[in-house]
Amino acid sequence: MTGMPTVYGLRSSGNCYKLQLLLDMLGRPYRWVDTDSTRGATRTAEFLALNPNGKVPLLVLDDGRRLAESNAILCYLAEGTPYLPTTSWDRARTLQWMFFEQYSHEPCIAVARFICRWLPEDHERRAELPRLRERGAHALDVMEEHLSREPFFSGGGFGVADIALFAYTHCAADGGFDLSRWPLVGTWLERVRARPGFSPMSV
Repeated sequence: MTGMPTVYGLRSSGNCYKLQLLLDMLGRPYRWVDTDSTRGATRTAEFLALNPNGKVPLLVLDDGRRLAESNAILCYLAEGTPYLPTTSWDRARTLQWMFFEQYSHEPCIAVARFICRWLPEDHERRAELPRLRERGAHALDVMEEHLSREPFFSGGGFGVADIALFAYTHCAADGGFDLSRWPLVGTWLERVRARPGFSPMSV
C-alpha cells in the first residue's frame, strides 16, 4: 500500500477500532474522517456514493479505490506484514477466527453493548439481552478453550485475528459480560495491550 489512506469510521465502534489499532501498530500514517453512523452520517448521498451499503468502516486509498468490511480491510492492510501469516494453513486458521468473530462473537457481544450503551432503558430491544448474553458467553467459552492451548488466534502468533477479536472483547463488560469468568481471555487481553504501538479505543 502506498500513499496515505483515509478511514471513515466511528471511534467508539469496535469494527472501526480494528483499523485504528492495526494502523497504529504498523506505524502507518492515515487520515481519519469521523463518521457517526448513529446520527445518520452513513446514510447521506455523499457517503452512499462511497459505500452503497451505508456502513463504516470504509477505507479509501489515495488512488480512489474503496474497501469496506472491517476484516477484509484488516487483511488488506496486513498483507506483507507479520500480522498476516504467509503459510496457507496458518492463514486459514487466522481467517477461521475472523469468520468466528463476525458470525459468532460480534453479533452477540457487540449488539449487547449497543443496546446497553445507546438505547434507552425502556427500549423493546432490551428483551434481546438474555439471549445475546447466553450466545456471547458461549463465544467467550470457545475463546477460553483455545487460549488453554495457544497464546494468540492468528495461526499461532499475534495478528489480525487477535485484533478483530480484541475490538469487542475488551469492552464486553459494556454489554453485561463479566470477563472475570474467562481468566485466560483476560490474560490474552493484557498481552494484546502490551503489544508495540497499541492504542486504546476512544469511547
